[in-house]
Amino acid sequence: MTPDITGIKATAGAPAGGPDPKRRVLKDVFGFDDFRPGQAAVMEALLEGRHVLAVMPTGAGKSLCYQVPALVLGGLTIVVSPLVALMQDQVAALRLAGVPADTINSSFDRDTNVAAWRRVASGQTRLLYLAPERLMTERMLDALARLDVRLIAIDEAHCISQWGPAFRREYEDLSRLRGIFPQVPIIALTATADEATRTDIEARLFAGRAKTLVLGFDRPNIKLAIETKQDSKRQLLRFVERHPGKSGIVYCLSRRKTEEMAAFLERNGVTALAYHAGMSKEAREANQNSFMTLSGVVMVATIAFGMGIDKPDVAYVFHTDLPGSLEAYYQEIGRAGRDGRAAEAHMLYGLGDIRTRRMFIDDEDASPEHKRRSHGRLDTLIGYCETAQCRRQVLLGYFGEAAVPCGNCDNCLEQAPRADGSVEARIILAAVAQTGERFGAAHVIDILLGHETEKVLARGHQKLASFGTGIAHRKTVWLSLIRQLVAGGFLMPDPEGHGGLGISETGRALGRGEVAFHYRVEGRDRLARGRKRAAEASASGGEALDAGLLAALKALRLRLAKERQVPAYVVFSDRTLIDMAERRPRDLDAFAEVNGVGAAKLKEFGEIFVSAIAAHEASGSN
Repeated sequence: MTPDITGIKATAGAPAGGPDPKRRVLKDVFGFDDFRPGQAAVMEALLEGRHVLAVMPTGAGKSLCYQVPALVLGGLTIVVSPLVALMQDQVAALRLAGVPADTINSSFDRDTNVAAWRRVASGQTRLLYLAPERLMTERMLDALARLDVRLIAIDEAHCISQWGPAFRREYEDLSRLRGIFPQVPIIALTATADEATRTDIEARLFAGRAKTLVLGFDRPNIKLAIETKQDSKRQLLRFVERHPGKSGIVYCLSRRKTEEMAAFLERNGVTALAYHAGMSKEAREANQNSFMTLSGVVMVATIAFGMGIDKPDVAYVFHTDLPGSLEAYYQEIGRAGRDGRAAEAHMLYGLGDIRTRRMFIDDEDASPEHKRRSHGRLDTLIGYCETAQCRRQVLLGYFGEAAVPCGNCDNCLEQAPRADGSVEARIILAAVAQTGERFGAAHVIDILLGHETEKVLARGHQKLASFGTGIAHRKTVWLSLIRQLVAGGFLMPDPEGHGGLGISETGRALGRGEVAFHYRVEGRDRLARGRKRAAEASASGGEALDAGLLAALKALRLRLAKERQVPAYVVFSDRTLIDMAERRPRDLDAFAEVNGVGAAKLKEFGEIFVSAIAAHEASGSN
């Protein structure tokens, strides 16, 4: 039966040795037997009335960190979330779990929002989800100040530091909450915050008075690899073909590229769907449901896809373009391998990506200080892409976590040799200088290789001393060298975004022979060996459960979700369906033991799924 949420009280005053209210909520409402690492510590701090900044890896169960205390504390909890779709999905999931939750947002008509507010004002609603723009109006703040607010949760809190001034100004305005609700504990949650971002959030939101809990960032089952961008479509197809029948996410920088890549994969026999903010809500939801429910689907998406998605069997995340920062990269690759199995994070990387990202930063409506920090974050990401040391060491080190070489990244598995490239670097620098530091990599390489292109001839660059001085190497070698010179700070992309390369002071010192340049040697053989090894590893991992039963359960989940007009994963997560397929419960008592089955879902879905499992076994499809 549905749990009596109203009867659950706070831990304060609970008798010694008595039942733990938060554990009772965890089991009775959400159907979990135990907390994940770090969850209990976060909850205890909130229940003691303390402000908390929780930095937890993607997939670590951040939502429960405030949902459980919300039900223990009683009264009203306000949840601040950046995406309307994510808020609506979380509200739907809570309601299916028997929790009174609401959201008031711009996608609903006035009557719907008024009805939701009446439930909030009357004390029926336990969790109210609001976008920062809706919350930080004087009218909403005045109305909420008159209610019994017990807890405030701010999701994706890194937006306060990284996006607040430029993208969502109301995120920065959230710092007013501690003054408006002085007795209410506030929790800020994020999966991606380096030390500088954490310090910034603590100062802005909590005035430095908060308990900060940082869980380990390492996801050792995810192989990290970066490949030079050459023909991104063909490179993507080769990668996807190494993972037949596996689900994956492919991130693209633009909506147009998202659709082009999805269509390209479809033409080559891969089940692929597109997802971006320019699609209709119905189309996005249909594609998301297919991805969550079916096996072997590749979701080609912009960063609009992923927040709040918990699909455990994503075998890979592939970036066709450079992400915005190491924080963004970490958050996006964290959607792979949540089931603990081997997964891959593969990125294509080229000079054009750096130029595009610099233009995005410079075009932001932000302060010079914010732009300076954004350029610094991009420089750090470029350094990660160009490093010859263990990628996991670099990534974890950025978040302040020490690590030994992982043995599960391209640099560890196939260590790229390094060589002194000072002579070649000076050849490049001479060509850049002789052309006036106005041209991009492609034109500079044409000069080095002695190519009499229309552009070279029109400018008389075939007469330069540098013309033809680089015929000893192929174009790909020169491109790699230029990219590494940019990453090392010897060359600078044109700050106006026109694609030209300039020489930095460090580059001038290199040209004078005062410093050396060591570069990472790249080769096709290395990439081919890496692909072969990954393919062998992928082929060795088999499924340990009845795939037919799991497919039947996913199909049933999709039908039930459509009937209720919610995303499929809101009914049950993939983790729950996998546990269900392994346990094969034959009655409601056994079904109640399935991980993720709380009292409300037991009542609503128990008989349906138990019957489906029985029918599958009776048909002999196992």
